Amino acid sequence: MAKGTVVTVQPTGLADKLRKENFPVALRVLPRRFREHLEAVYGFARTVDDLGDESTGDRLANLDAYEKDLDLIWSGGHASDQKLAATVRALDLPAEPFHRLVEANRQDQRVSSYRTFDDLRAYCRLSADPVGRIVLRVFDVSSEARVVWSDAICTGLQLVEHWQDVAEDRRAGRIYLPADDMARFGVTPEDLDGTTTPDALRRLLAFETDRAAELFRQGTPLVRDLSGWARLAVGGFLAGGLATVDALRRADYDVLARTPRPSRAGVLRHLIAKVA
Repeated sequence: MAKGTVVTVQPTGLADKLRKENFPVALRVLPRRFREHLEAVYGFARTVDDLGDESTGDRLANLDAYEKDLDLIWSGGHASDQKLAATVRALDLPAEPFHRLVEANRQDQRVSSYRTFDDLRAYCRLSADPVGRIVLRVFDVSSEARVVWSDAICTGLQLVEHWQDVAEDRRAGRIYLPADDMARFGVTPEDLDGTTTPDALRRLLAFETDRAAELFRQGTPLVRDLSGWARLAVGGFLAGGLATVDALRRADYDVLARTPRPSRAGVLRHLIAKVA
């Protein structure tokens, strides 16, 4: 971090973060060379998220300072995150996806709701899609068609995470359910404040979950198009998303009482079906 900049974040271990997010257990069995690069990328992503969600003081200033430090990786300076620097240099990763992830967290400071689904998808192009594009580069399997499929999977993953965390996001002052869809289904912001989920909100979440499931369907060819460790890793991402769709449906979309979580058995079942 730039000298003189004070940023306070209460960190948690990467393993704990991955367990709480929709990251698959398949990644744990990858060869060390892949696993360490992915851990560096996810560690960066979680640091940026924590700066945007948990750091004290001016969070926009904190993100700006972090991005300046990040730029040192590509300019030949000495960046604070040497693990990420080693990965970027070993794989010749471009800076652009990393800057998009920082910009997503800036947007979170300025934007607390989205009017349309298209607006929300534009946000996902900053907050989610860059991760998948970096993963393809880690495995050296990127192509134009594969990027399109990866974007569909990553946006779907971001969406189901939002649908899981409606209550948590509301407490943080954010609503990711598109305002146009809320109006269409007769849902108000105040409906997100309770401890049980109203029927209208359940119907809205069913509609939005189906949208995410369709994105997973669109992205499924990516798994079939890959082989080896890349296929296992990407299949694991997709399996985690599909299992989360199952969890939301199994809970009848009651996301205010508790957060629906995918089961390990469900993730494994989808993983076997996709990579076999």
